[in-house]
Amino acid sequence: MQEAVPVGTGSMAAILGLDPKTLDSVCTEAAQGQVVAPANFNSDGQVVIAGHTEAVARAIERAKGRGAKRAMLLPVSAPFHCSLMIPAGERLAEVLAGISVHAMSIPVISNVEATPNQDAERVCKLLISQVSAPVRWEETIICMVSLGVDQFIEIGPGKVLSGLAKRMAKDCNIQNVQNAADLNALA
Repeated sequence: MQEAVPVGTGSMAAILGLDPKTLDSVCTEAAQGQVVAPANFNSDGQVVIAGHTEAVARAIERAKGRGAKRAMLLPVSAPFHCSLMIPAGERLAEVLAGISVHAMSIPVISNVEATPNQDAERVCKLLISQVSAPVRWEETIICMVSLGVDQFIEIGPGKVLSGLAKRMAKDCNIQNVQNAADLNALA
């Protein structure tokens, strides 16, 4: 993914307090022939945008002018989950072409569709799409809760996703694992 867009060419920004329709309009106005689009629908009122650095900067200013509570650049190495990542998806497709996916006994909710998938034939297509398509995190959490999921474990550095989940799935047990000690505490 890093190779798809040279460092400094793309960026991402968090926009708080605008509805998705307004943010789509902001991105369209800010694009001016470049790429800038929603990349992560994190929660109600929190959307991350991604694209060319200049277009993201224009979108930040437009979002502030349209009433965003906050609009800030994120410290990332590339503009993930936007059309600038299509070359990375193409490379992933080459790798996945040699992989067999077997029948799935448990459905997986992809960030692309935010619905359960248990069709092994669709897995690779969804993984490739996920590289350049927006992450539908809020819809994913809502879907899991509607299916009866009541335990969430975020694995990796930071607590951003578990923090978002706590706001959407208030009655669920949500934990974060960042290191071996956290993992041992789960057992």
